[in-house]
Amino acid sequence: MIFSLENIALYITDKGESYLSLGKSLEDYLEAILIIQHKNGMTRSVDIAEYMGFSRPSVSHAMKELKRQGYVTADKSGHLLLTVGGKEIAEEIYERHCFFTRLLTEAGVSPEVAENDACRIEHVISQESYIKLQKAYEKIGFRTDFDAKPEGE
Repeated sequence: MIFSLENIALYITDKGESYLSLGKSLEDYLEAILIIQHKNGMTRSVDIAEYMGFSRPSVSHAMKELKRQGYVTADKSGHLLLTVGGKEIAEEIYERHCFFTRLLTEAGVSPEVAENDACRIEHVISQESYIKLQKAYEKIGFRTDFDAKPEGE
């Protein structure tokens, strides 16, 4: 279920959890932190800049905003850490990404195009549509229970 107020959306998952949509850019940063943290054990701003192909100042600005909103913290060494809320959103976005990437590749879309399209779809599809798609594909045996831990990325 989504309640919209102009560009802000409140997502309520099928588990009753809720979060405000941060927009594609900030959600992508949270997802990147999750992936890098899983791969390297820790995340630095420079890792995010390299992974996403963005400048360090752009990453710094985004991290300040995510810290301000309470989704990211930094330890004494400057390593970035997802808060509980940040991790929940990152895992939700990553799960959507996996679902749509797999759905598209199984439909015959090339892996590169599927990745790019999934990255766009994961941010714009309503929660209602996403849940209905998951349930419809579960009925035909399509695996939708993705572990929110990135695999080999």
